[in-house]
Amino acid sequence: MIKLRRMSDRPILLPKKENQWEAAAVFNCAMVDHNDKVHMIYRASDIAPNEKEGHYINRLGYAVSTDGINFNRMEKPILGNNVPQESRGAEDPRIVKIEDTFYMMYTGLSDENFRICLATSKNLIDWTRHGIVLDESNKDASLFPEKIGERYVMFHRRHPDIWIAFSDDLKSWHDHKLIMRPIAESSWECMKVGIAGPPIKTDKGWLLIYHGVNHEKVYSLGIALLDLENPSKVIARQAEPILEPELDWEREGYVSNVVFSCGQIEREDKILVYYAGADTVIGVAELMKKDIKF
Repeated sequence: MIKLRRMSDRPILLPKKENQWEAAAVFNCAMVDHNDKVHMIYRASDIAPNEKEGHYINRLGYAVSTDGINFNRMEKPILGNNVPQESRGAEDPRIVKIEDTFYMMYTGLSDENFRICLATSKNLIDWTRHGIVLDESNKDASLFPEKIGERYVMFHRRHPDIWIAFSDDLKSWHDHKLIMRPIAESSWECMKVGIAGPPIKTDKGWLLIYHGVNHEKVYSLGIALLDLENPSKVIARQAEPILEPELDWEREGYVSNVVFSCGQIEREDKILVYYAGADTVIGVAELMKKDIKF
């Protein structure tokens, strides 16, 4: 059975009380391994990121590390809430690099709705917004790290399922197809599913880490394998989760009983998966590549 192993029993990134924009929570981070450094683009909230305590605002922060564990962060956010679709900020970024450009898909939240949005960067700090990708209620989106058949490929989530779509220009998306549903008889993914980080290319197929939610609203992580040439085809899907909320900071927080990932990096013989605990802090767990057996 494939399982993640926590690299620390403590969070690796905590809210910073002296910075009002990230005083309550840091969570749901995109990850990039670039130029021998580990880059983190994380979602931050000024107050509790739920509606119980009021009108929270999300912003995206930047942190960098040489070892993937100890991070230094910028004092100011790299993406604020200064456009109408993102009046409540940006949520849950996922980043891939295609050629010399970083592409970030994220959820733009306003008082009226939420939409998948796209931004690009050359350096991971300065971002150019390209607006709404799909004009519908949708989230949990990411590009694939390369084109397939000369087309861009995107995962997205039409509740409660994982979908795939294709584009020639990153503007018009077509050939939408449902690829993964919740499993009604499952104890951990019976209510809804959505991707975690961008898919990882392996010799056997596209490795997809995803999240599942059960009737008690517990968020866990699972794993599946997709066909390399036709990623709408699921080759294998592990029945058991690879990570469940177990530690205190995963079980108790602004949204209790949640482990939720938006990104991972590959380092030699392992994959480091970064995840949020209870929508409040960030942790990391590792997966040895030799243990990935379907």
